[in-house]
This record gives sequence, C-alpha cells and structure tokens, in this order.
Amino acid sequence: MISRGLEGDRVDSATCEADFMKHECGVFGVFGHPEAAKITYLGLYALQHRGQESAGIISCHEGRLHGHREMGLVYDVFKKDVLDNLAGDMAIGHVRYSTTGSSLLKNAQPLLVDYARGALAIAHNGNLINARVLRSDLESRGSIFQSTSDSEVIVHLIARSKKEKIESTLIDALRQVKGAYSLLVMDNENLLAVRDPCGFRPLCVGMLKGAFIVASESCAFDIVDAKYIRELEPGELLLINRSGMHSLQTGSAKAAGNGVCIFELIYFARPDSHVFGRDVDRVRHNLGAILHGEAPVEADLVIPVPDSSNAAALGYSHESGIPFEMGLIRNHYIGRTFIEPSQTIRDFGAKIKYNPVKTALKGKRVVVVDDSIVRGTTSRKIVKMIRNAGAREIHMRISSPPIAYPCFYGIDTPTRKELIASTHTLEEIRKYLRVDTLHYLSQEGLVRSAGGNPDEFCLACFSGKYPISLAVDFDKFYHDRKQSATTLKV
Repeated sequence: MISRGLEGDRVDSATCEADFMKHECGVFGVFGHPEAAKITYLGLYALQHRGQESAGIISCHEGRLHGHREMGLVYDVFKKDVLDNLAGDMAIGHVRYSTTGSSLLKNAQPLLVDYARGALAIAHNGNLINARVLRSDLESRGSIFQSTSDSEVIVHLIARSKKEKIESTLIDALRQVKGAYSLLVMDNENLLAVRDPCGFRPLCVGMLKGAFIVASESCAFDIVDAKYIRELEPGELLLINRSGMHSLQTGSAKAAGNGVCIFELIYFARPDSHVFGRDVDRVRHNLGAILHGEAPVEADLVIPVPDSSNAAALGYSHESGIPFEMGLIRNHYIGRTFIEPSQTIRDFGAKIKYNPVKTALKGKRVVVVDDSIVRGTTSRKIVKMIRNAGAREIHMRISSPPIAYPCFYGIDTPTRKELIASTHTLEEIRKYLRVDTLHYLSQEGLVRSAGGNPDEFCLACFSGKYPISLAVDFDKFYHDRKQSATTLKV
C-alpha cells in the first residue's frame, strides 16, 4: 500500500507490481464447421489481449468431447499436432486471466466434465459474486470441486438441475447465480451462448460459410472472415444446434443498477472491435478530444502510453492541434513472470516495457495521455523516464475518471486501499507522479465520449455504486486458501 508520504522515493513491496488492471478472459465458439478447433484457435489468437495466462479448446467429434488446455499463450499451447488431434465440427475455446481462483492449470478453461447426462464443457468470462455462498452450499450437499474457479459452480448447478433439456438446466443454474457472465456451454449436440442480465461483458454472434461463430469481441470474426451478425442482448441465451439458432431468455432478474462495463471501451477491448454497439477506436478518439476540452494546455507534442492510449492521444492531438508523436516505444515481447530483483533497480520493470525516444522529447513540453492510473507506481516510473529523456514540462492527461473502487465483475483490480485515487487528492497524486499538471476525464465526459447515458453503464470503479451488491466480502483466493488448508501432509 502506498504510504501517505508520497513525495519520497521509497515504496513498499506491494507497490512494485505493475500499475495496470489485469485483463479478464475471452471466449470463442464454433458450430457447424469441419475445422472447428482450428477456427477456434484463430479466434483465440485474436482475443489474446483478453488473457495471457492459459488457453484451452474443447471440440466435439462423433458425439465425444475432447480437448487440450495449458498454461501459456495461444501460439505456444496449440502446436500443429495438438490441433490435428482436435477433430469435429463444434468447439469452444478460452483464454484466461484469473479474476477468481489462482493461476493454476486446474483453473484453466474450458472446463470439461462427465456427469449423469453425458459430457459437458464450459467457458466463462466474468465473476460470480455469490460463488462462495453457492459453493459452500453445494459442498455441504456432497459436491466435490476439482478447481478453485467460480465457473465450476455453474457446472455443479447444471448437474443438480431436475430439468431434462440442456438449455433448461443451464437456465435453472443461472437463475441461482449473481454477477457477470458471458458464457459458452457445449454438450455433444448443442452449443449455448448466454450473457448475464446486466450485460457486463460483451458477447457477439456471426456466421462463416453456414457455420455459427460466437466470440467475446468482433475482432475475432475478422481473422477468420466471419460475418458479424449482432451482440447478444443482456439476459439472452442462444441455443445452436442442427436445427439452427434459437433465442431464449434466461428469466434471471436484472439488477436495479447499470451493467455494461465502460472499461471495455476505455481499455479492455481491442480498438478494431465493435463492442456494445460502438466502434471502440472511435470512442477512444472521443475520450481524447473531450479530455482536451476539459483540460487544455500549451505544449509542443502529445504522446500516448502505448498501446491502449494511442487512440485517445490522437484524439487529444487532433482537437488541440498539438503534434502527435510516439515518444515512448513499447516492447511487446515481455514474459509474464518478470520480477524486479531489488529496490535498488526498482525502475527496471518499467524500462523493460517502455523506452523513451530522446530526440522527440528533449526540451519539449509534453502532454502524456494514459487510459488510467491504478496504484500510480508505473505512471511515476514512466514520468521519470520522460523527464530523464530531457522533457521540459510534463502534463499528464488520463482518459478515464479516478479509479477509487475495486471491480467485482471480472476485472482484477487491487483492493481499495491500494488504489491511489481512493486515498489521495488530485494534488497529492500530481506531486507523487512529479508532473507539472494532472487531469482525469470527468464521468460526464466519459459517458459523453461513449455516446450513451449514465443509466447504461457500470461506473462502479469510479463511483462506488455497484449494480449488484456483494452478499459477502469478495475474496478471489478464498477457495485456494481453503483447499490448501485441507491438503494432507505426506
């Protein structure tokens, strides 16, 4: 946690983590294509930005479900021989970043189980906020869990349903859960896609030469030349089988508050995607333009913190007339396991990811556009790099409001005490970052950039007003600790 004395150089170990919100997950499904697994592989490749921890594909061939899951990136997990063994014309896939349950192979998805009605596979993007309560109840009634992921709760609820049809058992299960889910479920005959009643996470459907495609984002359709049809509506379930595609309603109660996660538009979705009825790149361009309207400043150039802030920086540049430059170069080939060796070289973590272009920055008044500040530690390191490269003035502009509250619906944010905006004033943050000026985009400006209204979006990470309240204190590692405590010592 950052201490109140922000002006000093010293930070404690918790702040040495990178200053970003961890990615969530991506799902992709195919029905009716002779090379379903290979199409799924390409779709997951396009969704890699949504999760780099693990990847998996389950396919269905001659009525049997089989698959492969590993820790790592899509390209590394699925070599040619692995894909060649995943036959069938139906498949679902998943790329994961953990938001509930630790980073272990047992938590990789899609989950594949055998139960009384046959084989079942499930891929989930989101968080179930009542998973702990449901799991405890299921365990008390004899259920045995194989993972610590909240997604497995849905599997057990499906298995316990008294309904006969797969779509009915899924609806039965979903009426008991609360939270965020964009979900793919597959048995040996059907592919089901469903979105939670609030519509927190995106999910869309397309077509490819008569085959149905479902994906977290539309950019995954482009890589396989699929035609985008539409997004699933909040609370909608699509049942896809040999008779076609059928739209059903889960009947789950919608929360009284807002649902659509606006951070998908600020940061998570790829800029070439169409999400929540909007072109992501255009929204981010608008963020920068409105940001300039709220906080103009005399400067010589505008630079983004690449890559997620590129479009917002372009919007700021176009609106202000200040030239746009790539003043920071990002290294895209960074391993996920990098750990800073010591406090004496604490800037190394930022330097391995970014490097300043000294000839562009020297002697200049620079506007630095970034999408968010979480803990503030990486932002401070970036500012120091730019200052050391010779920048005369640094004006930080953030294309989102201050993040003062954690997310419980599928984004892995720190606890509130670790969020710099929850414990410090704007002036204290400016001094800590060591910038000449600092401005966050207002909530009003954010909503206007997206072309919507406040009633449409979940703004909980900025406002603290959660669409669905938590039944108990949320703890992503609760079941990991519980399982560890019951492990037999040999």
